[in-house]
Amino acid sequence: MTRHPRISEVVRLRFDIAYDGTDFAGWAAQAGLRTVAGVLDEALTTVFRAPVRLRAAGRTDTGVHATGQVAHADVPVDAVSNAYSRSTRREDPEFLSLVRRLGRFLPADVRVLDITRAPAGFDARFSALRRHYVYQLSTAPYGVVPQRARFVTAWPRPLDVDAMTVAARELLGLHDFAAFCRRREGATTIRELQRLDFSRDGDLITAHVSADAFCWSMVRSLMGALLAVGEHRRTPSWCRQLLGATERSSDFAAAPPQGLTLVAVDYPPDDELDARTLITRDIRSPR
Repeated sequence: MTRHPRISEVVRLRFDIAYDGTDFAGWAAQAGLRTVAGVLDEALTTVFRAPVRLRAAGRTDTGVHATGQVAHADVPVDAVSNAYSRSTRREDPEFLSLVRRLGRFLPADVRVLDITRAPAGFDARFSALRRHYVYQLSTAPYGVVPQRARFVTAWPRPLDVDAMTVAARELLGLHDFAAFCRRREGATTIRELQRLDFSRDGDLITAHVSADAFCWSMVRSLMGALLAVGEHRRTPSWCRQLLGATERSSDFAAAPPQGLTLVAVDYPPDDELDARTLITRDIRSPR
């Protein structure tokens, strides 16, 4: 009688993560580079004593930060049990001790804020309804105060926020954002931009940007185009005209990365996760 090797049962875990992206070459693991996923995978593999590979809701670029990144990983059940049994705080709720322990293996610029058992059908990337980003700039004559310099972009010229707001409204909705995306083979550039607005508090300008998903470098490119409008180098209607392009526009540069932070990811109720994944994986076309 042939005996088949036992396949270890796995449990899917959700990880809520924050990081200062300044000294990382982006989220995605890359050989020879310090990345958020690379650092986290190494620490999680140490804690669980089993190979762990995270899948994120969004792969942030070099220098981009997160306070609300979400990722998942499939971890062998026995590895989870063993890691939990090694905890020194058995009175803690499930996984809180692991969060504490993991903090000792991670550098100061990345933190796992929470670990939970993911509901059936959960996928950090494909189950997401939308991602929320914040971009901050300072037009102060001195730039940015040192305590915020890693998270706010210093902008040396005045900006017309009203003009930027008008241009931003024209970009809302389901469109092909090819003009605002770096090309990635096989990836769609059709996205639904759900929010893009600005607020101002003295010299600090804050943009709130939300979409069902973002293609490569899309948020920074949107901001770069809107900054051209804010400096009166382009008219508000120009941004809308870019939506007719079929490839990344060379008429503007992407905004610097340090002002950008992924702040939240929204998910549907647990009983709608599978349906959402099917919708996300479907190939869309602009209306």
